[in-house]
Amino acid sequence: MAIEFDRRIGAFQSLRDRMIEIDEDRKQHLFRSAEIQNPWFTTYNTQLAWKGIISMLDPADLRSWVDNYPLRPSNSATVGIVMAGNLPLVGFHDLLCVLLSGHRAAVKMSSQDGILMGQMVQWLCELEPQLTSFVEQRELLKDIDAVIATGSDNSARYFNYYFGKIPHIIRKNRTSVAVIDGDESPEEIRALGHDIYSYFGLGCRNVSKVYVPQDFEITSIFPNLESYQKVIDHHKYRNNYDYNKSIYLVNKDPHLDTGFGLWVDSDELVSPISVTYWQRYAEQNELWEHLRKQEEKIQCIVGRNPKAILFGSAQSPKVWDYADNVDTMAFLSGL
Repeated sequence: MAIEFDRRIGAFQSLRDRMIEIDEDRKQHLFRSAEIQNPWFTTYNTQLAWKGIISMLDPADLRSWVDNYPLRPSNSATVGIVMAGNLPLVGFHDLLCVLLSGHRAAVKMSSQDGILMGQMVQWLCELEPQLTSFVEQRELLKDIDAVIATGSDNSARYFNYYFGKIPHIIRKNRTSVAVIDGDESPEEIRALGHDIYSYFGLGCRNVSKVYVPQDFEITSIFPNLESYQKVIDHHKYRNNYDYNKSIYLVNKDPHLDTGFGLWVDSDELVSPISVTYWQRYAEQNELWEHLRKQEEKIQCIVGRNPKAILFGSAQSPKVWDYADNVDTMAFLSGL
């Protein structure tokens, strides 16, 4: 039995209200529990993701977004969702899309993000009891009509093997880059630091590589990144920093060290945790053509160019900013 669209969207608007109004002690207990489950989920990072979900569920944005799709199916499909666990609540958008499109969600949560996502599902079902029959947590995704799976390049091969014969969205590794033109303000460079170091650089929207003009002195941006040096206080990030630094030193690989991050001149795109790659370019037009050819590996580009998004906005996607630039709602509307 289908749930009326207004009830579906109303459940998410009520969820937003609950996230805003939650008692601070209860919220901090939830955040601490999430950090015990996954030490990368610090209170700061979970709060950042929490605010992102609240912003994503802005009522006006939700309405203008869903008005672009026919979201009143006569028959509900069962859509499997394989969630990632690299960032807090990173699988929420897929759940939102499946439920708003009127389908049933068979959710395989990441073992790294079960507490936060589990709380979202519990609240949704409390706020709209009819959703209880539309959300099911599963360990094995069998008897499903379609699937949305997020993982690495390696796991994508596994997903293709098991789910290739049903309608699917299968996501692979992606990363984000920045393009500096040399005229950036200190504020813009500080905002770039947020794109690099938020969530310790673990997300596909984190900038892992910075392109700079031919005569640009890369060390000139370092003073405006110092406000992010607290990342080095986290033991898991510090372990990655120490490991990568030791490898560069042993191999005598050229690198720059800010004391909390390593910068390496490289033509590679995806850098390890605690490392930012950088590379010079001669002409921006040539650079953009180069980036276009790598668009299947790039989630977003930050910079001053009209083709880019603003410095500091990489981790603030709107509800219509789809992972891998694949329109999830169009996919679900066509089932």
